[in-house]
Amino acid sequence: MEKTIAPSRWYRLIPIAFITYSLAYLDRANFGFGAASGMAEDLHITPSMSSLLASLFFLGYFFFQLPGALYAANKSAKKLIFWSLILWGAMATATGLISNVSYLIVIRFTLGVVESAVMPAMLIFLSRWFTKAERSRANTFLILGNPATILWMSVLSGYLINAVGWRWMFIFEGFPAIIWAFFWWRIVEDKPKNAKWLTEDEKQTLEQRLQQEQAGIKPVKNFAKAFKSRIVILLSLQYALWSIGVYGFVMWLPSIIKAAPDMDIVSTGWLSSVPYVLAIIGMLTASYFSDKTLNRKAFVWPFLLIGAIAFYCSYLLGTHHFWISFVLLIIAGGAMYAPYGPFFAIIPEILPQNVAGGAMALINSFGALGSFVGSYIVGYLNGTTGGFSASYIFMAGSLLLSAIITIIAVKAPVSVTKPKLVEI
Repeated sequence: MEKTIAPSRWYRLIPIAFITYSLAYLDRANFGFGAASGMAEDLHITPSMSSLLASLFFLGYFFFQLPGALYAANKSAKKLIFWSLILWGAMATATGLISNVSYLIVIRFTLGVVESAVMPAMLIFLSRWFTKAERSRANTFLILGNPATILWMSVLSGYLINAVGWRWMFIFEGFPAIIWAFFWWRIVEDKPKNAKWLTEDEKQTLEQRLQQEQAGIKPVKNFAKAFKSRIVILLSLQYALWSIGVYGFVMWLPSIIKAAPDMDIVSTGWLSSVPYVLAIIGMLTASYFSDKTLNRKAFVWPFLLIGAIAFYCSYLLGTHHFWISFVLLIIAGGAMYAPYGPFFAIIPEILPQNVAGGAMALINSFGALGSFVGSYIVGYLNGTTGGFSASYIFMAGSLLLSAIITIIAVKAPVSVTKPKLVEI
C-alpha cells in the first residue's frame, strides 16, 4: 500500500511545510488589517494608493516565480526557502517601522519578490517526497497554511491592533519568520536519499516508486515546449481568474466587514476568520476524495462555480441584508479554497520532473498576476463606487470563467496504472 511507504514523512515534513507557508501567508495577508485599522490615516494613503499597495505585492510575486522555481528544481529548495524566510520576515517587520508611503511601496514590492519562490519551491519539494496517490493531500496540507493562517491571524491581528496598534501588529507578526528559518534549515532535506531519519529500505522503496511514476510520462525536452502545451496555457489562464476571486476576497474582506454598522476591529477580526473554517474543511475533504479517485477535475470546477454563485447572490442582496450576505461570503470563501490540493496535483502527473516545476511556477505566476488584478480592481471598485456590489460581480465573473476553463482544460481523470500523457 502507498501509505505504508515511509510513514514518518507525514509527521516530519508536512508540519514543517505547513508552518513555513503559514508564515509566508501571514506576512502578505495582514496588510488588509493594517489598511482597515488606521494605517491609511497615519501614512496619508488615499483609497487608490491603498489599492495599489495591496496589489504591489503580487506584481513582485509575478516577475520572480520562474527564477525561484528553476533554482529550487536544479539546485536546492531547502537553501532558497531558508533565505526567503529571513528576507520576508525582515520586510514584513519593516512595514511596522516606516513613516513614509514611498518606503511602503518598496517594501510591498520587495516582499512579493522574496516570497515569489516559496510556493513553487514547496510544490517541487513535496513532489520529491510524496507519490501520486498522496500528492493532493500533501499539497493540501501545505496550502492549508493559507486559510488556517488567515483564521487565527484575523483574530490575533484584531486584538494586537486594538492593544498596541497596527505598527506593532506588523512587527510581532513579521519577526517569527526569521526565527523559523533556522528550524527549517535544521530539519528538512531536499531529497529522501539525504534524510538520516529514513531507513535504506524506505529510501529505496520511495525512490523506486517515484521513478516508476516518471517512467509513464512522455518526456519533454525543455521548458519552452512545456510552456506551449495546451493544458499549461489553459491552466495558467484558469489560475489567474481564480486568483482574482481569492485575493480580491482575502485583501478586502476585513474592510467589507468593518463597513457594517457598529463594527469594531476586534469583531471584524473574529468575523473575518469564519470563512476560513469552511475553507479548511473543504480543502481536506476535496483532497481526500481526489486522491481516492485520482479525479482532479471533478474536485476543482464545481467549487469554483459555487463560489461564483455565492458572490453573485451576495450582490443581488445588496447592502441591506448584511448577515445573509456574510453567510454567502463564507460559502464563497470556503468554495474558492477547497480545490487547491487537487489542482496542484495535475501538472506533476502529466509532465516529467525536468519541466513540471517550471510549469507549476508559470501557472503560479499567472495566479500572482490575477492576484494583482483582483486586489487592485476590487479595492478600486470599492473606493470609486462607495460600496461592494461591483466588486462582487467582478469576482463572480472571474470564478465562473475559471470553472469553465477547468472543464475545457482537464479532459479526463488521470489513471493510476496508465498515467495520462500530455501532447506538447
